[in-house]
Amino acid sequence: MQVWPGKAFPLGAAYDGNGVNFSIFSEVAEQVELCLVEEDPDGNRTEERIALCEVDGHCWHGYVPGLAPGQLYGYRVHSPWAPAEGLWGNPDKLLLDPYAKAIHGEVQWDPACFAYVMDEPDVRDERDNLPFVPLSVVANPYFDWGNDRRPEIEMHDTIIYETHVKGFTALHPDIEPSERGTYAALTHPAVVEHLRTVGVTTVELQPVHQFVHDHHLVERGLRNHWGYNTIGFFAPHNGYSSSTRTGGQVEEFKHMVRVLHEAGIEVILDVVYNHTAEGNHLGPMLAFKGIDNAAYYRVTEDPRFYMDYTGTGNTLNMRHPHALQLVMDSLRYWVTEMHVDGFRFDLASTLARGLHEVDRLSAFFDLIQQDPVVSQVKLIAEPWDVGEGGYQVGNFPPLWSEWNGKYRDTVRDFWRGEPRTLQEFASRLTGSSDLYESDGRHPGASINFVTAHDGFTVADLVSYNDKHNEANGEDGRDGEAHNRSWNCGAEGPVDDEAVNALRRRQVRNLLTTLLLSQGVPMLLAGDEMGRTQQGNNNAYCQDNEISWVDWDLAAKSAELLSFVGAVTELRRGHPVFHRRRWFGGVSIRGGEDQDIAWLRPDGAQMDDEDWENGFAKAVGVLLNGQMIPWPGPRGEPVVDDVFLLLFNAHHEALEWTLPHDWVSAWDVVLDTADDAPPPAGDVDALHPGAVHRVEGRSIVVLQGVAEERTPPDAG
Repeated sequence: MQVWPGKAFPLGAAYDGNGVNFSIFSEVAEQVELCLVEEDPDGNRTEERIALCEVDGHCWHGYVPGLAPGQLYGYRVHSPWAPAEGLWGNPDKLLLDPYAKAIHGEVQWDPACFAYVMDEPDVRDERDNLPFVPLSVVANPYFDWGNDRRPEIEMHDTIIYETHVKGFTALHPDIEPSERGTYAALTHPAVVEHLRTVGVTTVELQPVHQFVHDHHLVERGLRNHWGYNTIGFFAPHNGYSSSTRTGGQVEEFKHMVRVLHEAGIEVILDVVYNHTAEGNHLGPMLAFKGIDNAAYYRVTEDPRFYMDYTGTGNTLNMRHPHALQLVMDSLRYWVTEMHVDGFRFDLASTLARGLHEVDRLSAFFDLIQQDPVVSQVKLIAEPWDVGEGGYQVGNFPPLWSEWNGKYRDTVRDFWRGEPRTLQEFASRLTGSSDLYESDGRHPGASINFVTAHDGFTVADLVSYNDKHNEANGEDGRDGEAHNRSWNCGAEGPVDDEAVNALRRRQVRNLLTTLLLSQGVPMLLAGDEMGRTQQGNNNAYCQDNEISWVDWDLAAKSAELLSFVGAVTELRRGHPVFHRRRWFGGVSIRGGEDQDIAWLRPDGAQMDDEDWENGFAKAVGVLLNGQMIPWPGPRGEPVVDDVFLLLFNAHHEALEWTLPHDWVSAWDVVLDTADDAPPPAGDVDALHPGAVHRVEGRSIVVLQGVAEERTPPDAG
């Protein structure tokens, strides 16, 4: 086959309409072979090997005229075999292109997938892995985006919905079975309408980069459902595609983004740049390990072994310029070519590590800061890893928002009745300024959540004291043991209506707190319908009904779904619930601006002694929408109503005296003691000084009336 010199950049396989330019980086390679693969309908594979003779800046490259999208390929890298030196060269192993835009097939676990002979890790395995490994695909870069425009929703206006491409739609009755669990399913009108009903602005997709189902899971008949096991940082996972065309997942993903954008919904990706699916030194050889091990992975002083800040066996080497380039090129690709709106970085503290410490000014964050593309989209950190000093909530640079684990823990503790939570609850409710204000960040830096994919669902949070992970096959050793949950008096499903009523109320309390807190709320998919994982708090390997959303709940839990929609509508309709700047007071005790006030049940403002009362479980917060000093996006004044939120985490009801100042009357717009919010206009106004009953373990939201109502003009 004819091969031209081609170019070193861009890396990967670039189709230009006449042929394909191939380029791959390896500093240790002595020879690189491009392998063009053909696969028959029965899955039998043959290959044609082409030596790449052009090398520039350690990038091996060549141009093959006449090739077209859909071509399968891989690389064989000839480099030294010296495991004790961290060199794992083995040309008997066909390797994925780290820059592959699409990947075909999945790993078929066979000893040939490993670079060494089993039980003899120093001996190179000479079996060909071609029949057993996924293949890179030349992708078609052309797509009709039409008039696609990013919604560009401001961070403080954002409501995130964390979901899973397959798990969200695998059981949806309105979707054709052949499309369930795919990118195409997320474009179905019923799915889009559900997202609108819930009131979210942004979907956060669990990993969609091509990932691998772990060997140990497959041996147990399980699969890596969550997908935090990436092998292709540019390729949409092929298992989520309904397309029968090789490489068709790229077009299908783009179509999904375009449809969601048309609905005004953003798409952000949960990305895993901290490690790969190749595991530790005894893991498989699929790509990076055989291309240039020490460039892509952090190794220890003994280079045979990897540093492991992720608990998965390896850590990507963010100190190496080509590893950094890989990550930055991937991020830019997903923004510019796939039109996504941002990223949530899994175990982001790993990306910040210099030698051993977490360094917020590491090269990775410097690159993000100056990048004209990536710096302009939503950037969210999971601000911890499993290494020493890895818990870094509040310590990421100014462009970044963070999953606020302290918010989760505090809100859970408050509603399960833990003592001495009131002060921190107040701080978390108002945006966690103690974590984010000092370095110039705003409330949007706090991604508030009560539940996420990792842990209990909200229904399980109020139904189980203990994890029930038996289906994972690890004898209960996996998953968090301290969940800050409360089962409301009985473990698991019960027929006791009093227990079930309390659980429903607690769900409403948790979700209302989340949606009316300053910062950015993140809902877990299915929580709005009471989805359960049967007490499993680590369902990473449950690619089945345990993890999938049960759409029958949409009818069974219609009141909860309606309730959540009403609360998100309340939030979106009133800027006082999603301020873009901090409250004027310098502490939770308020300030002279009186844009916020903290109240006792007797209607008086709280003092130091009230805050120090360790057993206090009730607090009122007045949000003054008349005191928002920052203008809107066009410079217009932002004026809102006055709201009073009454939180009672005590088990008994409280008689609450409504404050005398600020408004002439109060309307109850929400009471979590009721299964559904009151119909609009179907309430009687309460006058200042009136006493209102707040049931035990409930929230009441009142909206101030500035003046007496007058009948509408009949004309």
